[in-house]
Amino acid sequence: MEIYDTTLRDGSQGEGINFSLSDKIHIAERLDLLGVDYIEGGWPGSNPKDVAFFEAAAARTWQHAKIYAFGMTRRPSVCVESDENIKALVSCGAQGVTIFGKTWTHHVTKVLHTTLHENLKMIEESIAYPRSQGFRVIYDAEHFFDGLKADPEYALSTLKAAAAAGAATIVLCDTNGGNLPEMIADAVRLVMATIPGARVGIHTHNDAELAVANALAAIRTGATHVQGTINGYGERCGNANLCSIIPTLQLKIGIDCLPEGKLKHLTETARYVGEVANRALETGQPYVGHSAFAHKGGVHAAAMRRSPIAYQHVDPELIGNRQRTLISELSGRGNVLELVERVGSATLDGARLTSVVERVKALENEGFSFESAEASVHLLVQRTEVGYVPPFKLVDFTTVIQRLPNHKMVAQAMLKLDVNGHIEHTAADGNGPINALDLAARKALSPHYPHLDETKLLDFKVRVLDGHDGTAATVRVLIETGDEEESWSTVGSSQNIIEASWIALSDSLEYAIIRAPK
Repeated sequence: MEIYDTTLRDGSQGEGINFSLSDKIHIAERLDLLGVDYIEGGWPGSNPKDVAFFEAAAARTWQHAKIYAFGMTRRPSVCVESDENIKALVSCGAQGVTIFGKTWTHHVTKVLHTTLHENLKMIEESIAYPRSQGFRVIYDAEHFFDGLKADPEYALSTLKAAAAAGAATIVLCDTNGGNLPEMIADAVRLVMATIPGARVGIHTHNDAELAVANALAAIRTGATHVQGTINGYGERCGNANLCSIIPTLQLKIGIDCLPEGKLKHLTETARYVGEVANRALETGQPYVGHSAFAHKGGVHAAAMRRSPIAYQHVDPELIGNRQRTLISELSGRGNVLELVERVGSATLDGARLTSVVERVKALENEGFSFESAEASVHLLVQRTEVGYVPPFKLVDFTTVIQRLPNHKMVAQAMLKLDVNGHIEHTAADGNGPINALDLAARKALSPHYPHLDETKLLDFKVRVLDGHDGTAATVRVLIETGDEEESWSTVGSSQNIIEASWIALSDSLEYAIIRAPK
């Protein structure tokens, strides 16, 4: 099975995605490490950035992938050797060429404004010329399934022209993304019967949320080449998601499509591309999402402690993901036990376990959410231990926000902490009240716990609960803190945003102190 990745070309056409040249090179390197067979780097005849990409790619050594350039057939009534698009394809430095052409009569006459006969010549000549220059050519039959419904004889004749010209693979494209799996399968059978021996590929879009299903239907019918993008990025509703197709092929159907041992890199690749694209990965994305193997219900968590396949369809470690147990008001004893074991807390007896579960449910009712705040849960457990003494206690604090005559906003925090019996009274200025509180707290704690200087706040999120209450609504604050080794998250909730922030902030500092080596 050939895996053809078009994240850098078709994926970049998704709304809000704009890869820089550096982004494209780094993503291509990750795709090569993953082990895809082909990387479609872009359309060199369309913009300078793609020209620069192929120049940079030609100077690199690729471990596994072949770098392909994408472009359209020659223009109507233009000599193929003189067509600027074709010239750009064969001179850009790519290792192979992908040509797309028109299959649907509507597009030939209404979009290209040419004749059906001329379109066949355009397809044949645009493939034959790069072949004569030593290139392997893949042919993308744009709108094939719509063309097949409109005029089956002509649609198939375009594929015959491509095969006669020497196309190595004929890719059937569901360009508008509106077909159903059974339609895809029937069309693949027809093509394989019409052009015996041809390598058939599939390229699907997700406009009916069937891109993955359609691609799998084509493969199960005989297609041996599949095109898609990481995380399903692409124009309109996106392309077929390779992060779903690849593991399904390998783990469900038994078709190897990545080199041995490479599947474990899939999750990190998906998340890396998401970061570069500046798109948060959907938490519920199959296989690679943060929640793909997360268990929240008490019954589920209890069952997972007894059997790792009770509520999981595959082992998450095979694709580089991991199982997670969530803590919430829906939690049972199993959820808490699993988390306690994972964070390395002491074993909970029956009474302490019940106490923690009840405390979690009570706090959730007040607006807390512990699904992404494992450090706060760890502290709930720690505080039930006999003899546990918190490293500091809040005495009081005051925050002041002032708008100066020059319109500059300033904030100050004055803080009293009891640190092992010593009252530390500090103050600090910040760019806001929470920043000032953070600086004042660190000023008070650092002399006692110097390793706090190695930690820093990484992320700060505020969510308004019950928005119909307006400015009196309860808010939830999630803080992520980290050092060079790891990061941890804590949560606070209150109708007062500063109080909610202090709860999350103080938990983050307390966790940083108790997790450090004594």
